[in-house]
Amino acid sequence: MNAVITAAANQARQKPVKLSHNQEVARLYRKSLKVLSSWVIDREIFVEEATNLRSRFDSERGCSNAKAVRLLKEGKAELFEFTHPDPYCVPFMPGGSLFMRNPPPPLEICFPDGDIPADAPKHTLNPDMSVCTPETGKLAVGSVLVDFGKKNME
Repeated sequence: MNAVITAAANQARQKPVKLSHNQEVARLYRKSLKVLSSWVIDREIFVEEATNLRSRFDSERGCSNAKAVRLLKEGKAELFEFTHPDPYCVPFMPGGSLFMRNPPPPLEICFPDGDIPADAPKHTLNPDMSVCTPETGKLAVGSVLVDFGKKNME
């Protein structure tokens, strides 16, 4: 690409949000739990391992800034090392076995003459079968990007 297109793309591209250290640690902990749930099937073993993971995080609470940065970098490297090749996903989410199975037909097809009953549902559904609401930020009006590699809906 030429320099003009690259400069325009850089202006339009969203800047990554700068997270505080606490937010980064909380995200690392949450992602670690999700990776752990991909590896462990038995719930009792999961609870035991999650407790061990929490104790690892709590043992380093309140350390110096330099050590905190080093631990965060090591934690991200360890998370990358233990990431499951086929992570667990909820069955009705993208990548799951129930994704978009038996979606309800549009009302225009059910009532071709246009006489839609007053008690018919007036909401639309997202591809993950959740109700479209602006409050949740998931509003699938138009096209929706479903990333089957990451197994999520963006």
